[in-house]
Amino acid sequence: MSVKRQSYNAQEKLKVAAEALVGRVTQNEITKKYCVHSTQINRWKNQLKEKAAEIFDVENKKSLRETEQEELIEQLFKKVGQLEMERDWLKKKSELFS
Repeated sequence: MSVKRQSYNAQEKLKVAAEALVGRVTQNEITKKYCVHSTQINRWKNQLKEKAAEIFDVENKKSLRETEQEELIEQLFKKVGQLEMERDWLKKKSELFS
């Protein structure tokens, strides 16, 4: 018989990882309280440690936003170029029929 895997949303993961990171209770108690395997708790805790610095890194956020904007601008320029080519092609074809 197969066992259905439990899925957790981001807030639940954060709560478990933060509780494990603080260390007020043992990992065994957290495992029993949330019914999560200790290996999974360690993974979430390590992910929280790794990503925590990125939350407060303002320069990194700005550079991410700038790169996203640059990518968007590049996509828009490509689209404009494509539309101009299609327009020119249609003008040529319409001249043939008039």
